Amino acid sequence: MKCPFRNSESGPTRRGLLAGAGGLIAGLSAGGVARAAAPDNASAAPSREAFYGAHQAGIATPQQAHTYFVSFDLVAKTRDEVVAMLKAWTEAAARMTSGETARALGQDLSAEAGDGGSVIGLAPARLTLTFGFGPGLFVKDGVDRYGLAAKRPAALADLPKFNGDQLMPARTGGDLSVQACADDPFVAFHAIRELDRLAYGTAEIRWMQTGFQANTPAGETGRNLMGFVDGTNNPRQPGTKATVESPRDFDDVVWVGDEGPDWMRGGSYVVARRIRISLEHWDRTEVDFQEQVIGRHKYSGAPLGKNEERAPLELDRADADGNPVVPETSHVRLGAAASNDGAQMFRRGYSYNDGVAFTAERWPPWRQGMLYDAGLLFVAYQRDPRTAFVKVFEPMAKLDALNQFTTHTGSGLFACPAGVREGEFIGQRLFA
Repeated sequence: MKCPFRNSESGPTRRGLLAGAGGLIAGLSAGGVARAAAPDNASAAPSREAFYGAHQAGIATPQQAHTYFVSFDLVAKTRDEVVAMLKAWTEAAARMTSGETARALGQDLSAEAGDGGSVIGLAPARLTLTFGFGPGLFVKDGVDRYGLAAKRPAALADLPKFNGDQLMPARTGGDLSVQACADDPFVAFHAIRELDRLAYGTAEIRWMQTGFQANTPAGETGRNLMGFVDGTNNPRQPGTKATVESPRDFDDVVWVGDEGPDWMRGGSYVVARRIRISLEHWDRTEVDFQEQVIGRHKYSGAPLGKNEERAPLELDRADADGNPVVPETSHVRLGAAASNDGAQMFRRGYSYNDGVAFTAERWPPWRQGMLYDAGLLFVAYQRDPRTAFVKVFEPMAKLDALNQFTTHTGSGLFACPAGVREGEFIGQRLFA
Protein backbone atom coordinates (compact mmCIF):
# COMPACT_ATOMS: atom_id res chain seq x y z
CA MET A 1 0.00 0.00 0.00
CA LYS A 2 1.35 3.43 -0.87
CA CYS A 3 2.15 5.85 1.92
CA PRO A 4 -0.59 8.52 2.26
CA PHE A 5 2.03 11.13 3.09
CA ARG A 6 3.87 10.87 -0.23
CA ASN A 7 4.68 14.12 -1.97
CA SER A 8 2.24 15.03 -4.70
CA GLU A 9 2.77 16.92 -7.90
CA SER A 10 0.86 20.01 -8.87
CA GLY A 11 -2.70 19.04 -9.65
CA PRO A 12 -5.88 20.38 -11.19
CA THR A 13 -8.32 22.82 -9.75
CA ARG A 14 -11.66 21.29 -8.90
CA ARG A 15 -13.58 23.40 -11.35
CA GLY A 16 -11.05 22.70 -14.07
CA LEU A 17 -11.84 18.99 -14.00
CA LEU A 18 -15.21 19.48 -15.64
CA ALA A 19 -15.95 21.01 -19.02
CA GLY A 20 -19.39 22.52 -19.28
CA ALA A 21 -22.06 20.44 -17.63
CA GLY A 22 -20.13 17.19 -17.63
CA GLY A 23 -17.18 15.14 -18.84
CA LEU A 24 -13.48 15.47 -18.16
CA ILE A 25 -11.49 18.18 -19.87
CA ALA A 26 -9.78 16.79 -22.92
CA GLY A 27 -6.05 17.02 -23.37
CA LEU A 28 -4.65 14.62 -20.79
CA SER A 29 -1.10 13.75 -21.71
CA ALA A 30 1.04 10.88 -20.51
CA GLY A 31 1.87 11.55 -16.86
CA GLY A 32 -0.22 14.75 -16.89
CA VAL A 33 -3.44 15.82 -15.18
CA ALA A 34 -6.36 18.02 -16.12
CA ARG A 35 -5.87 21.77 -15.76
CA ALA A 36 -8.39 24.53 -15.33
CA ALA A 37 -9.00 26.82 -18.26
CA ALA A 38 -8.67 30.52 -17.50
CA PRO A 39 -12.09 32.06 -16.84
CA ASP A 40 -13.46 34.36 -19.52
CA ASN A 41 -14.27 36.94 -16.88
CA ALA A 42 -11.94 37.47 -13.92
CA SER A 43 -14.89 38.54 -11.79
CA ALA A 44 -16.36 35.05 -12.25
CA ALA A 45 -13.46 33.47 -10.36
CA PRO A 46 -14.64 31.60 -7.25
CA SER A 47 -14.29 33.36 -3.91
CA ARG A 48 -11.21 32.16 -2.03
CA GLU A 49 -9.72 32.83 1.39
CA ALA A 50 -5.93 32.87 1.68
CA PHE A 51 -4.48 29.92 3.58
CA TYR A 52 -1.04 31.38 4.29
CA GLY A 53 -0.62 34.40 6.56
CA ALA A 54 0.41 35.75 9.97
CA HIS A 55 -2.74 34.28 11.55
CA GLN A 56 -4.72 31.18 10.69
CA ALA A 57 -7.72 31.79 8.46
CA GLY A 58 -11.17 31.03 9.84
CA ILE A 59 -10.81 33.26 12.92
CA ALA A 60 -10.94 36.87 11.73
CA THR A 61 -12.37 35.73 8.38
CA PRO A 62 -15.93 37.00 7.74
CA GLN A 63 -18.08 34.15 8.95
CA GLN A 64 -19.13 31.56 6.39
CA ALA A 65 -22.53 29.88 6.32
CA HIS A 66 -21.53 26.33 7.32
CA THR A 67 -19.03 24.61 9.57
CA TYR A 68 -17.73 21.19 10.59
CA PHE A 69 -15.85 21.26 13.90
CA VAL A 70 -13.88 18.05 14.38
CA SER A 71 -11.81 16.71 17.26
CA PHE A 72 -9.19 14.00 16.68
CA ASP A 73 -7.42 11.58 19.01
CA LEU A 74 -3.82 10.81 18.12
CA VAL A 75 -2.86 7.14 17.83
CA ALA A 76 0.63 7.79 16.44
CA LYS A 77 3.47 6.20 18.36
CA THR A 78 6.14 8.70 17.41
CA ARG A 79 6.57 12.43 17.05
CA ASP A 80 7.79 11.98 13.48
CA GLU A 81 4.45 10.40 12.52
CA VAL A 82 2.59 13.42 13.90
CA VAL A 83 4.86 15.81 11.98
CA ALA A 84 4.37 13.82 8.76
CA MET A 85 0.61 14.06 9.13
CA LEU A 86 0.72 17.80 9.85
CA LYS A 87 2.85 18.33 6.74
CA ALA A 88 0.32 16.37 4.67
CA TRP A 89 -2.55 18.33 6.23
CA THR A 90 -0.84 21.63 5.47
CA GLU A 91 -0.32 20.77 1.83
CA ALA A 92 -3.87 19.49 1.41
CA ALA A 93 -5.37 22.50 3.21
CA ALA A 94 -3.48 24.95 1.02
CA ARG A 95 -4.67 23.13 -2.09
CA MET A 96 -8.32 22.76 -1.07
CA THR A 97 -8.74 26.35 0.09
CA SER A 98 -7.40 27.51 -3.29
CA GLY A 99 -9.93 25.35 -5.15
CA GLU A 100 -7.76 22.37 -5.98
CA THR A 101 -8.13 18.72 -5.05
CA ALA A 102 -6.54 17.61 -1.77
CA ARG A 103 -3.80 15.83 -3.70
CA ALA A 104 -2.96 15.64 -7.36
CA LEU A 105 -5.01 13.22 -9.42
CA GLY A 106 -3.02 10.83 -11.59
CA GLN A 107 -4.13 8.58 -14.44
CA ASP A 108 -3.32 5.26 -12.78
CA LEU A 109 -6.82 4.13 -11.83
CA SER A 110 -5.44 1.14 -9.93
CA ALA A 111 -3.69 3.47 -7.48
CA GLU A 112 -5.22 5.08 -4.43
CA ALA A 113 -7.22 8.15 -5.47
CA GLY A 114 -5.62 11.49 -4.73
CA ASP A 115 -9.01 12.91 -3.75
CA GLY A 116 -12.44 11.44 -3.15
CA GLY A 117 -13.81 13.62 -5.94
CA SER A 118 -17.05 14.68 -4.28
CA VAL A 119 -16.47 18.39 -4.95
CA ILE A 120 -15.05 18.20 -8.47
CA GLY A 121 -16.58 21.13 -10.35
CA LEU A 122 -17.39 23.15 -7.23
CA ALA A 123 -15.89 26.49 -6.23
CA PRO A 124 -13.90 26.68 -2.97
CA ALA A 125 -16.78 28.64 -1.39
CA ARG A 126 -14.45 30.64 0.90
CA LEU A 127 -13.25 27.44 2.56
CA THR A 128 -11.04 27.91 5.60
CA LEU A 129 -9.38 25.26 7.74
CA THR A 130 -8.35 26.22 11.27
CA PHE A 131 -6.17 23.80 13.25
CA GLY A 132 -5.79 23.47 17.02
CA PHE A 133 -3.75 21.45 19.51
CA GLY A 134 -5.47 19.98 22.56
CA PRO A 135 -3.97 19.09 25.94
CA GLY A 136 -3.61 15.44 24.87
CA LEU A 137 -0.95 16.38 22.30
CA PHE A 138 1.30 17.38 25.20
CA VAL A 139 0.41 14.89 27.93
CA LYS A 140 -2.22 12.15 27.87
CA ASP A 141 -2.99 9.84 30.78
CA GLY A 142 0.15 11.16 32.44
CA VAL A 143 2.39 10.22 29.49
CA ASP A 144 4.49 12.66 27.47
CA ARG A 145 4.03 10.72 24.23
CA TYR A 146 5.78 13.08 21.85
CA GLY A 147 8.25 14.97 24.05
CA LEU A 148 6.12 18.12 24.07
CA ALA A 149 5.04 18.30 27.72
CA ALA A 150 7.39 21.16 28.54
CA LYS A 151 5.93 23.22 25.68
CA ARG A 152 2.32 23.07 26.84
CA PRO A 153 1.17 26.68 27.35
CA ALA A 154 -0.11 27.61 30.80
CA ALA A 155 -3.21 29.05 29.12
CA LEU A 156 -4.09 25.58 27.77
CA ALA A 157 -5.31 24.59 31.23
CA ASP A 158 -8.12 22.07 31.54
CA LEU A 159 -11.49 23.78 31.73
CA PRO A 160 -13.19 23.43 35.13
CA LYS A 161 -16.45 21.55 35.52
CA PHE A 162 -19.14 24.19 35.36
CA ASN A 163 -22.45 24.16 37.16
CA GLY A 164 -25.05 22.31 35.08
CA ASP A 165 -22.58 20.64 32.72
CA GLN A 166 -23.78 17.33 31.30
CA LEU A 167 -20.79 16.71 29.06
CA MET A 168 -20.72 13.45 27.14
CA PRO A 169 -17.23 11.91 26.84
CA ALA A 170 -17.96 11.07 23.19
CA ARG A 171 -18.43 14.80 22.48
CA THR A 172 -15.68 16.22 24.71
CA GLY A 173 -11.92 16.75 24.54
CA GLY A 174 -9.46 15.64 21.91
CA ASP A 175 -5.79 15.94 20.95
CA LEU A 176 -6.26 17.97 17.74
CA SER A 177 -9.05 20.07 16.28
CA VAL A 178 -9.94 21.12 12.75
CA GLN A 179 -12.68 23.59 11.96
CA ALA A 180 -13.74 23.67 8.32
CA CYS A 181 -15.90 26.66 7.37
CA ALA A 182 -17.35 27.35 3.93
CA ASP A 183 -20.37 28.83 2.22
CA ASP A 184 -21.10 25.38 0.79
CA PRO A 185 -21.56 22.50 3.28
CA PHE A 186 -20.49 20.00 0.63
CA VAL A 187 -17.12 21.73 0.35
CA ALA A 188 -16.61 21.89 4.13
CA PHE A 189 -17.42 18.20 4.62
CA HIS A 190 -15.21 17.17 1.72
CA ALA A 191 -12.27 18.96 3.35
CA ILE A 192 -12.79 17.08 6.61
CA ARG A 193 -13.04 13.75 4.79
CA GLU A 194 -9.78 14.35 2.96
CA LEU A 195 -7.92 15.37 6.13
CA ASP A 196 -9.33 12.34 7.93
CA ARG A 197 -8.13 10.11 5.11
CA LEU A 198 -4.64 11.61 5.29
CA ALA A 199 -4.63 10.94 9.05
CA TYR A 200 -5.22 7.20 8.65
CA GLY A 201 -3.07 5.31 11.17
CA THR A 202 -2.02 8.55 12.90
CA ALA A 203 -5.21 10.14 14.20
CA GLU A 204 -8.87 9.14 14.53
CA ILE A 205 -11.99 11.27 14.76
CA ARG A 206 -13.20 11.57 18.35
CA TRP A 207 -16.24 13.79 17.76
CA MET A 208 -17.64 16.09 15.11
CA GLN A 209 -20.31 18.77 15.13
CA THR A 210 -21.90 20.46 12.14
CA GLY A 211 -23.23 24.00 12.24
CA PHE A 212 -24.99 26.58 10.11
CA GLN A 213 -25.99 30.20 10.35
CA ALA A 214 -28.84 32.25 8.97
CA ASN A 215 -28.39 33.81 5.55
CA THR A 216 -28.36 37.31 7.03
CA PRO A 217 -27.91 40.40 4.82
CA ALA A 218 -24.47 41.97 5.00
CA GLY A 219 -24.06 44.36 7.91
CA GLU A 220 -26.84 42.81 9.97
CA THR A 221 -26.43 40.62 13.06
CA GLY A 222 -27.59 37.05 12.62
CA ARG A 223 -30.19 35.34 14.78
CA ASN A 224 -29.94 32.07 16.66
CA LEU A 225 -32.56 29.32 16.88
CA MET A 226 -34.27 31.16 19.74
CA GLY A 227 -34.99 34.05 17.37
CA PHE A 228 -32.68 36.58 19.07
CA VAL A 229 -29.77 38.45 17.50
CA ASP A 230 -26.47 36.85 18.51
CA GLY A 231 -23.07 38.55 18.43
CA THR A 232 -23.96 42.24 18.82
CA ASN A 233 -21.23 43.00 21.33
CA ASN A 234 -18.32 41.11 19.82
CA PRO A 235 -14.93 42.86 20.14
CA ARG A 236 -14.61 46.01 18.06
CA GLN A 237 -12.36 46.19 15.05
CA PRO A 238 -9.08 48.18 15.44
CA GLY A 239 -9.46 51.89 14.92
CA THR A 240 -13.04 52.10 16.20
CA LYS A 241 -14.02 53.89 19.37
CA ALA A 242 -13.94 51.97 22.64
CA THR A 243 -17.26 51.48 24.42
CA VAL A 244 -18.36 49.97 27.73
CA GLU A 245 -19.62 46.95 25.77
CA SER A 246 -16.38 46.61 23.75
CA PRO A 247 -13.56 48.20 25.75
CA ARG A 248 -10.81 46.33 23.87
CA ASP A 249 -10.19 45.91 20.17
CA PHE A 250 -10.20 42.64 18.28
CA ASP A 251 -6.42 42.14 18.15
CA ASP A 252 -6.07 42.60 21.89
CA VAL A 253 -8.88 40.17 22.65
CA VAL A 254 -8.00 37.40 20.19
CA TRP A 255 -4.27 37.10 19.42
CA VAL A 256 -1.65 35.74 21.80
CA GLY A 257 1.18 38.19 22.41
CA ASP A 258 4.60 38.08 24.04
CA GLU A 259 3.12 36.48 27.14
CA GLY A 260 2.74 33.20 25.25
CA PRO A 261 5.36 30.71 24.06
CA ASP A 262 7.02 31.50 20.75
CA TRP A 263 4.96 28.99 18.77
CA MET A 264 1.66 30.49 20.02
CA ARG A 265 2.40 34.17 19.38
CA GLY A 266 -0.05 35.35 16.77
CA GLY A 267 -2.27 32.36 17.51
CA SER A 268 -5.44 32.07 19.59
CA TYR A 269 -7.23 29.68 21.93
CA VAL A 270 -10.59 28.28 20.88
CA VAL A 271 -13.31 27.02 23.20
CA ALA A 272 -15.98 24.93 21.49
CA ARG A 273 -19.14 24.00 23.39
CA ARG A 274 -22.11 22.00 22.13
CA ILE A 275 -25.15 23.55 23.82
CA ARG A 276 -28.50 21.85 23.43
CA ILE A 277 -31.46 24.26 23.63
CA SER A 278 -34.86 23.03 24.80
CA LEU A 279 -36.65 24.57 21.84
CA GLU A 280 -40.00 22.96 22.68
CA HIS A 281 -39.88 24.59 26.12
CA TRP A 282 -38.67 27.91 24.70
CA ASP A 283 -41.36 28.01 22.01
CA ARG A 284 -44.07 27.74 24.66
CA THR A 285 -42.97 30.78 26.69
CA GLU A 286 -44.26 34.32 26.28
CA VAL A 287 -42.10 36.73 24.29
CA ASP A 288 -41.86 39.22 27.16
CA PHE A 289 -40.51 36.46 29.40
CA GLN A 290 -37.97 35.49 26.73
CA GLU A 291 -36.86 39.12 26.58
CA GLN A 292 -36.33 39.22 30.35
CA VAL A 293 -34.23 36.05 30.11
CA ILE A 294 -32.03 37.45 27.33
CA GLY A 295 -32.04 41.14 28.28
CA ARG A 296 -32.91 42.36 24.77
CA HIS A 297 -36.05 42.99 22.78
CA LYS A 298 -36.62 40.03 20.51
CA TYR A 299 -37.55 41.70 17.26
CA SER A 300 -35.38 44.84 17.26
CA GLY A 301 -32.44 43.31 19.12
CA ALA A 302 -32.20 46.45 21.25
CA PRO A 303 -31.35 46.33 24.99
CA LEU A 304 -34.50 46.32 27.09
CA GLY A 305 -36.02 49.79 27.20
CA LYS A 306 -34.20 50.96 24.06
CA ASN A 307 -34.91 51.02 20.34
CA GLU A 308 -31.59 50.37 18.58
CA GLU A 309 -29.72 47.06 18.54
CA ARG A 310 -26.33 48.67 19.14
CA ALA A 311 -27.49 51.08 21.82
CA PRO A 312 -25.38 50.81 25.00
CA LEU A 313 -26.69 48.42 27.64
CA GLU A 314 -26.34 50.97 30.48
CA LEU A 315 -26.72 48.29 33.11
CA ASP A 316 -27.30 50.82 35.89
CA ARG A 317 -30.72 51.82 34.49
CA ALA A 318 -33.67 51.18 36.82
CA ASP A 319 -37.44 51.20 36.32
CA ALA A 320 -39.98 53.20 38.34
CA ASP A 321 -39.86 50.62 41.13
CA GLY A 322 -36.07 50.70 41.33
CA ASN A 323 -35.58 47.34 39.63
CA PRO A 324 -32.84 46.95 36.98
CA VAL A 325 -34.26 47.41 33.47
CA VAL A 326 -31.85 44.72 32.29
CA PRO A 327 -32.47 41.95 34.87
CA GLU A 328 -29.60 40.85 37.10
CA THR A 329 -29.91 37.25 35.87
CA SER A 330 -30.29 38.13 32.19
CA HIS A 331 -27.94 36.59 29.67
CA VAL A 332 -26.58 39.85 28.27
CA ARG A 333 -25.89 41.38 31.68
CA LEU A 334 -23.94 38.38 32.96
CA GLY A 335 -21.97 38.11 29.72
CA ALA A 336 -21.20 41.82 29.38
CA ALA A 337 -17.62 43.07 29.62
CA ALA A 338 -18.80 45.62 32.22
CA SER A 339 -19.89 42.73 34.47
CA ASN A 340 -16.61 40.84 34.07
CA ASP A 341 -13.84 43.40 34.60
CA GLY A 342 -13.59 44.00 30.86
CA ALA A 343 -13.16 40.31 29.94
CA GLN A 344 -14.11 39.56 26.33
CA MET A 345 -13.81 36.84 23.72
CA PHE A 346 -14.64 36.71 20.03
CA ARG A 347 -17.71 34.57 19.46
CA ARG A 348 -18.01 32.83 16.09
CA GLY A 349 -20.85 30.47 16.87
CA TYR A 350 -23.19 28.45 14.69
CA SER A 351 -26.60 26.87 15.17
CA TYR A 352 -26.84 23.09 14.90
CA ASN A 353 -29.64 20.61 14.24
CA ASP A 354 -29.04 16.91 14.75
CA GLY A 355 -32.67 15.86 14.35
CA VAL A 356 -34.40 14.45 17.43
CA ALA A 357 -33.27 12.28 20.32
CA PHE A 358 -34.84 10.80 23.43
CA THR A 359 -34.27 13.51 26.03
CA ALA A 360 -35.41 14.35 29.56
CA GLU A 361 -35.79 18.08 30.20
CA ARG A 362 -33.81 19.59 33.07
CA TRP A 363 -36.53 22.01 34.17
CA PRO A 364 -40.33 22.00 34.55
CA PRO A 365 -42.41 20.59 32.98
CA TRP A 366 -39.69 17.86 32.97
CA ARG A 367 -40.97 16.23 29.83
CA GLN A 368 -39.16 13.36 28.29
CA GLY A 369 -39.45 11.87 24.85
CA MET A 370 -38.29 12.51 21.34
CA LEU A 371 -37.25 16.16 21.46
CA TYR A 372 -35.17 18.34 19.16
CA ASP A 373 -31.44 17.72 19.42
CA ALA A 374 -30.64 21.24 18.30
CA GLY A 375 -29.01 24.34 19.68
CA LEU A 376 -25.77 26.28 19.55
CA LEU A 377 -22.26 25.27 18.56
CA PHE A 378 -20.55 27.92 20.68
CA VAL A 379 -17.12 28.73 19.23
CA ALA A 380 -15.07 31.48 20.86
CA TYR A 381 -11.50 32.64 20.21
CA GLN A 382 -9.49 34.45 22.85
CA ARG A 383 -6.01 35.38 24.01
CA ASP A 384 -6.26 33.41 27.26
CA PRO A 385 -9.27 31.24 28.20
CA ARG A 386 -8.51 31.60 31.90
CA THR A 387 -9.17 35.33 31.79
CA ALA A 388 -11.85 35.22 29.11
CA PHE A 389 -14.14 32.20 28.75
CA VAL A 390 -13.64 30.81 32.27
CA LYS A 391 -13.98 34.22 33.93
CA VAL A 392 -17.17 35.05 32.00
CA PHE A 393 -18.83 31.65 32.06
CA GLU A 394 -18.34 30.66 35.72
CA PRO A 395 -20.94 33.16 37.01
CA MET A 396 -23.17 32.56 33.98
CA ALA A 397 -23.24 28.81 34.70
CA LYS A 398 -24.62 29.57 38.16
CA LEU A 399 -26.92 32.56 37.61
CA ASP A 400 -27.94 32.89 33.94
CA ALA A 401 -31.73 32.67 33.52
CA LEU A 402 -31.10 31.08 30.13
CA ASN A 403 -29.78 27.95 31.87
CA GLN A 404 -33.34 26.69 32.30
CA PHE A 405 -33.43 26.19 28.53
CA THR A 406 -29.85 25.11 27.77
CA THR A 407 -27.59 22.14 28.52
CA HIS A 408 -23.89 21.93 27.68
CA THR A 409 -23.33 18.45 26.28
CA GLY A 410 -19.90 18.74 24.62
CA SER A 411 -16.74 20.76 25.09
CA GLY A 412 -13.20 21.24 23.84
CA LEU A 413 -10.29 23.62 24.35
CA PHE A 414 -7.53 23.90 21.76
CA ALA A 415 -4.48 26.07 21.14
CA CYS A 416 -4.55 27.34 17.56
CA PRO A 417 -0.98 28.27 16.60
CA ALA A 418 -0.03 31.24 14.48
CA GLY A 419 -0.53 31.24 10.74
CA VAL A 420 1.54 29.28 8.25
CA ARG A 421 4.12 30.71 5.86
CA GLU A 422 4.73 29.00 2.53
CA GLY A 423 7.23 26.21 2.99
CA GLU A 424 6.20 25.63 6.62
CA PHE A 425 3.68 23.25 8.16
CA ILE A 426 1.03 23.85 10.79
CA GLY A 427 2.60 24.28 14.22
CA GLN A 428 6.14 23.92 12.92
CA ARG A 429 7.61 26.10 15.66
CA LEU A 430 6.13 23.81 18.32
CA PHE A 431 8.01 20.83 16.90
CA ALA A 432 11.31 22.67 16.29
